[in-house]
Amino acid sequence: MPETITVDIAPEERGERLDRVLAQRLPDLSRSRLKALILDGHVRLDGALINDPGLKLKNATSVSVDVPDAIDPEPKAENIPLSIIYEDEDLIVIDKPAGLVVHPGAGNETGTLVNALIAHCGDTLSGIGGVKRPGIVHRLDKDTSGLLVVAKNDAAHQGLSAQFADHGRTGPLERAYRALVWGVPDRASGTIDANLDRSTHARDKMAVVREGKGREAITHWQREESFGDPKAPIASLLTCRLETGRTHQIRVHMTHLGHPLLGDATYGSGYKTKEKHLPPAAQTALADLGRQALHAAELGFVHPRTGEFMHFESELPPDFEHLLTALRG
Repeated sequence: MPETITVDIAPEERGERLDRVLAQRLPDLSRSRLKALILDGHVRLDGALINDPGLKLKNATSVSVDVPDAIDPEPKAENIPLSIIYEDEDLIVIDKPAGLVVHPGAGNETGTLVNALIAHCGDTLSGIGGVKRPGIVHRLDKDTSGLLVVAKNDAAHQGLSAQFADHGRTGPLERAYRALVWGVPDRASGTIDANLDRSTHARDKMAVVREGKGREAITHWQREESFGDPKAPIASLLTCRLETGRTHQIRVHMTHLGHPLLGDATYGSGYKTKEKHLPPAAQTALADLGRQALHAAELGFVHPRTGEFMHFESELPPDFEHLLTALRG
């Protein structure tokens, strides 16, 4: 049964952030665990459900935290359907749907790609990635769809990891994404070379930082199509090729360029008002998409055992294609 912990708010704590007070008063629970509990609806303020970790405690008198039973640290097999593009004894290439988290973490302990892979592959997955990330050599955001390769043994894991760590600079690694962005870049193609690091304002976000800080991040982009009035297009379709692979790289880089992704609530919230300028069918399609318009469409790498170059392509998923069709209309 879940345990309920009640904390009485001291007068000097009023005005402080909810997550900060809980972290100080409940040292046995990590900040990330507490944040996940708040976001998942396990925290009540004077009896009212709260899901904002940054809420200021003004006139509150008590906070109740429902702590669920501990989850087995080792992910379990779950019968989750997989779209398998290719598989052999060394690796498996998956076409990941939007909404599927790659590996277990705070707030997503079950229902992940790893749970599905354990069910499909059994004990053959590489253990190098650790208990929570067996076989995982690279990731896609939860709401990004498309191609992902997973290692099924340690030798394949080492070979694939080396290619991703090298970013294809001395080898033929390829990663291309289709992205729908607001507006139209002023050139047909370009390169964004801007380091990324955790945002100092929101730790769940990434941000462009000055040279010498953060980690190197390079994105090459090419304009494929634009939509709307030719004199003032509302949106465009880009192909983005990664030279590095950082968390949220394309999403942050395109926002930095002034063209955030359609549907990106994290990095494109300032462009929300632009939605009303879309044709009605496109407004409906974007609402139905309910995520950033980003799809990992191409993936190429050298097979870690045979040395053969392998290249895979994934068609746009129906929700993305529906939005694209509506924009064209």
